[in-house]
Amino acid sequence: MRKYILGITGVLSIAFGLTITSFKSPNKSERLASNFITTDSIYVNHINSLYLATHLKEAGLSLAVFEKAVTGFYNLKKSGQLSNKSILTIADFDQSSKKKRLYIIDLVKKEVLLNTWVAHGQNSGSDETVSFSNKNDSFESSLGFYVTGEVYRGIHGRSLKLDGMDLGFNDNARSRSIVVHGAPYVSEGTINALGRLGRSQGCPAVAPEVADIVINTIGDKTVLFINKTTSNYSSRFLDETLAANFALDTAAHLIN
Repeated sequence: MRKYILGITGVLSIAFGLTITSFKSPNKSERLASNFITTDSIYVNHINSLYLATHLKEAGLSLAVFEKAVTGFYNLKKSGQLSNKSILTIADFDQSSKKKRLYIIDLVKKEVLLNTWVAHGQNSGSDETVSFSNKNDSFESSLGFYVTGEVYRGIHGRSLKLDGMDLGFNDNARSRSIVVHGAPYVSEGTINALGRLGRSQGCPAVAPEVADIVINTIGDKTVLFINKTTSNYSSRFLDETLAANFALDTAAHLIN
């Protein structure tokens, strides 16, 4: 756990120092309000710091999407679903399929390890996604948080199983055989020929030449977040209060 929170301890130390130097014996309600604002501010600053350090804006990923993904990462870590790896993967379906919209991020090193193309389901839309499904044989992508499972060899070669964490949105990933795999239709050539990336039967497929790199990097119980900004999606893992408290409480124990 220690390495996940190293980036936040410095911010937390500064905040504690500011709190002490500005202390003027407030009443109870003022202290409670101050503590709430401080906690919220520290978490927001932590997210902003990570976002800037990883240069995600330049890579085309918005701060809002990154914040959702990191919040889910902390909440999944809190629930004991993840390994000790510091990897967070985001497939941002707000973006056109022509964009390199898959981001594999090391939160400890604060760097993007890989930014590449990723396919969506053929019934989710043409170039951009417009619909999603959790149903078998829908051939649509499913939104939400996934935890990576075991590696196996199937019809697409070496592939990575996924467990959907969001009830009603992606929890049928196993029964639908939604996996990470390589596919030849994920290529710049397909984009040039069709004006869009090739599409899958619902899997977040990647180019064959990077498939092993992706699988090796994100395997072993790490987070994959498939994003689309829509009011139709909700997740218990997007609770920022729980995520902030978990991150800050852990950091506080490290510096005390």
